Amino acid sequence: MSKWAATAAAIGFLSVTTSAFASDADVYGPDITLSQAKQVAAGAVKECAANKWLMAVAVVDTHGALVYYEKADNTEVASAQIALDKATSAAVYKRPTRDFFDVTAKMGPFMLNMDHVIAAPGGIPVMKDGKIIGAISASGGTGAQDEQCAKAGLAGF
Repeated sequence: MSKWAATAAAIGFLSVTTSAFASDADVYGPDITLSQAKQVAAGAVKECAANKWLMAVAVVDTHGALVYYEKADNTEVASAQIALDKATSAAVYKRPTRDFFDVTAKMGPFMLNMDHVIAAPGGIPVMKDGKIIGAISASGGTGAQDEQCAKAGLAGF
């Protein structure tokens, strides 16, 4: 596949996945509260600890601003920023970061030039009443482990 065809295909993918969102007002709800963020993070932190995975967990509002953060002792230093970046990506692009990972794996890394795109699993929007109120992410393990912890946080919300 040519570079241009790959670019067009990825733009098409993002357009189709975004077309369901008529406007931000239709998708976003009120920003996640500190209490809600702590609740979501607690489930993720518990999952990380149960598996003995040293991780950083970040919860952001709909704009990607940090609301709550927790990091296990001895977590890889880079994971602190990566957790925040994944959560921001999930919130501002209204989709799990796994979507970017999947597109990049199929069509190449050109999409990584977009601001706030993190093509690594583990960032997931937080939904309430059918609307995005923020996002959670975990970082410090494999992509699958990060995603497992983030999903565990959502399961308890």
